[in-house]
Amino acid sequence: MRAIGLISGGLDSALAAKIMLNMGVEVIGVHFASPFWSGEAGARARRISEDLGFPLRTIELGEDYFGVIASPRHGYGAAMNPCIDCKIFMLKRAKEIMEESGALFVFTGEVLGERPMSQGPRALKIIERESGLEGLLLRPLSAKLLDETLVEKRGWVSREGLLALRGRSRRDQIRMARELGVSGYLTPAGGCLLTDRGFSAKLLDLLEHGGELSRPEIERLKVGRHFRYGGSKIIVGRNEEENGILRGLKGPGEVLLEVIGWSGPTALLSGDVSEESIRIAASLTARYSDCKLDAVPVAYWDGVRGEVSVGRADEGLVEGLRIKWRGRPRLRLILERGGSRGK
Repeated sequence: MRAIGLISGGLDSALAAKIMLNMGVEVIGVHFASPFWSGEAGARARRISEDLGFPLRTIELGEDYFGVIASPRHGYGAAMNPCIDCKIFMLKRAKEIMEESGALFVFTGEVLGERPMSQGPRALKIIERESGLEGLLLRPLSAKLLDETLVEKRGWVSREGLLALRGRSRRDQIRMARELGVSGYLTPAGGCLLTDRGFSAKLLDLLEHGGELSRPEIERLKVGRHFRYGGSKIIVGRNEEENGILRGLKGPGEVLLEVIGWSGPTALLSGDVSEESIRIAASLTARYSDCKLDAVPVAYWDGVRGEVSVGRADEGLVEGLRIKWRGRPRLRLILERGGSRGK
């Protein structure tokens, strides 16, 4: 008997896979890789599959997934996290793999009440129904607290061997993992950038200003301090590594800036480029440099090099231009507009 298991690289999915294996189920693991998740998750998922002895298939979430992020049917959580739609998307793909591989059902490591948006009783039912897996989606860690599935009714697994875990504490899972010899999983944590309000503010700003989600744009959102000046976007590096990344991210028509003769950041100006926006970007660049001069010399180039002398941006300007999380009313604005669907 074969089943598809969603393997995140974390504790819950590893434990769910072990329970299935102990019941004699042949497990095929599926790991979804996302630019919003820790790069370590994939390595941990592979280690879990190797330790427990089942094959693992990794699927890169791409442009069709970005459309879900930009305009989710079931809305967002506390930040830009469309957890219900995200889970539905992955389970639909898992269903396809189930049918292709001759597996009988899909299982996950979801725990009732562990995550506020996507793991309440109502959300779990929505996810099961809209993924097309009604009766064929097993949550081994909380199964005894949920309606009996076809998987159990048909005797594919024993309900007695399933668990009744609930809530956000992982103490029981950690204890059981130790008892069952499960290791190599990621330390329990949120892990998704979309739940982080600092990152979400940058993502929402991108969508509000007509940007489209793509992997290069997402990588930009991960780097530097972000500022918005009208139609201009300014990213200021925080260290030498980020400075190098920003230099590599420069596209046509965009401007790089650096202080002349002093240590400091590289800044990237995109969108509306004018003399005024260059001076604003230069003052932000000067702000985070080691230069103590009243008039800071800043070089800028977009193919042709120029120079400008500016004062350091004061705290009022910095905070006025900094991209910040401003709460859910702005999310409703995106939803009313239909969002950007990605490229």
